[in-house]
Amino acid sequence: MVLQSDLLGSKLRPAVVVQADFLNGLIDDTILVQITSTRHGIPGVEVEIDPSQETASGLVKVSYASCTNIVTRDQALIEQTLGVLSDSIMRQIEDCLKRVLELP
Repeated sequence: MVLQSDLLGSKLRPAVVVQADFLNGLIDDTILVQITSTRHGIPGVEVEIDPSQETASGLVKVSYASCTNIVTRDQALIEQTLGVLSDSIMRQIEDCLKRVLELP
């Protein structure tokens, strides 16, 4: 997904939808993990996404799903679907979120 980084819509940023599919259409907001090209280097809080391996991602350079940057946005702010991530990367993001949120 690509979303507006602020309510003014000045810059588009990639993000990963991490909410349950059944919530689509039931609530106006979407839960997202932001994607950045900057690696912060904090162990266990980000997942590397290499577009040479994740060819359907729509990303053009190595990026990081930053599990410390969880946001909710109104669905109207989501501009487009950039691509999809593999089940393997989504499991890594799930594990990363569990670590960050201290979930079992």
